[in-house]
Amino acid sequence: MAHEATLYIETSPAIPFTVADAVGIEKGRTLKLVDPMAVSGSNAAADVVGGIAASEKIASDGKVKLGVYRGGVFKVYLSGACTAGDSAILDAATNYFKTASLVALSGSVVAGTFFEDGTNGQTVFMELNPYTPSSAL
Repeated sequence: MAHEATLYIETSPAIPFTVADAVGIEKGRTLKLVDPMAVSGSNAAADVVGGIAASEKIASDGKVKLGVYRGGVFKVYLSGACTAGDSAILDAATNYFKTASLVALSGSVVAGTFFEDGTNGQTVFMELNPYTPSSAL
């Protein structure tokens, strides 16, 4: 997979989450939070963002734990334009991040906050801080 997020500043250590042994996950992949304290690859804007993979997980390697960042400053790929301070959500079509308009927030999960302005296809700094708007209000 291309366009993984790259850690720039580590603000908190990676947390071990459960993953399926049969699944391969790239370092820097945005992950979906599932119960109980487990993650899988994220592929929809409405996915609850679990975090970003701290290392690569090779399929069927016998490992069922993966370090996951839930905070930090990352360089991420941008879908559309953003302004510093905008909330970031995952674009399900590209696995890039995009600005969360009020309409887009309905049924979506905020992944963090953009730290700089950017245009489509650029990499920009984003603070990872996943939350669901309905529970944060």
